Amino acid sequence: MEKNFRLGIFYGLSAYFLWGILPVYWKMLLGVSAFEILASRFIWSMVFVGLLLAVTGKLQVFFMETYLVFSTLKTGAAMIAAAITIAFNWGIFIWAVEDGRILETSMGYYINPIVSVLFGMVFLKERLDGLQKIAVCCACIGIGIMLVKNGSFPWISLGLAGTFALYGLLKKIIPVAAMTSIMLETLLISPIALWYVYYLNIVSISAYIDADPLIMVLLMGAGIVTSTPLLLFTGCAKLLPLKMVGFMQYVSPTISLLLGVFVYGENFSSAHLLAFGWIWVSLALFTWGQLKTK
Repeated sequence: MEKNFRLGIFYGLSAYFLWGILPVYWKMLLGVSAFEILASRFIWSMVFVGLLLAVTGKLQVFFMETYLVFSTLKTGAAMIAAAITIAFNWGIFIWAVEDGRILETSMGYYINPIVSVLFGMVFLKERLDGLQKIAVCCACIGIGIMLVKNGSFPWISLGLAGTFALYGLLKKIIPVAAMTSIMLETLLISPIALWYVYYLNIVSISAYIDADPLIMVLLMGAGIVTSTPLLLFTGCAKLLPLKMVGFMQYVSPTISLLLGVFVYGENFSSAHLLAFGWIWVSLALFTWGQLKTK
């Protein structure tokens, strides 16, 4: 039991660490358009997971689960919607990192649990307890501060939080293994991604035409950096209680926040501090409520 617990902690921290440092990977691809990176991420994730399924002898399981998913309109539509949703999430994240807005991505994943709670209330008719209501109010204050101080809608933060919360909601409808889910999502989007890369080649603006070997390796490696933390997270979720998994999720945006400020020199103003402060209070209340009820 103790061995499984330690292994679960290792898997979880590894997954969230890899997600946290992901901006470093996308920053190394500066000069490649965000949309081409996104297309490459889908294509090479499909290739990598397909190889994993073949090597681990799980192709039969994949075909069986695929049949189950598309045997009903509800689960089939949910899978298509999940693929589209994660495409938007990945696209927003990559574009924001390239545009020097890592702090906004960090805020998005900090408020993601709060948005998930709201989605549960709206779509699953779940009821909020007292602490959760206060937590939501604190998060709204933090977002409101950014809106007032910056004079613009924090669409990156809310876009990332909203798409990932919706993705999580859709995944509740789809009872399949992690590798099957990743494979289907990438398979559904990859035809569009392949067409886009082909189009870029036709008009001679693709990074694949004359990129140096490092850029080529990084583009192909997008499948590995996408799939590896997801698989680690799956192992973590099987070995640890949900409250422990939920607590560790803040490792990722914290690493991204530190990278944005101390590595890439993004401005962390007093408005940021005030907004993040309210959001951190919100998360503390939310986490305390989760620990009390599980």
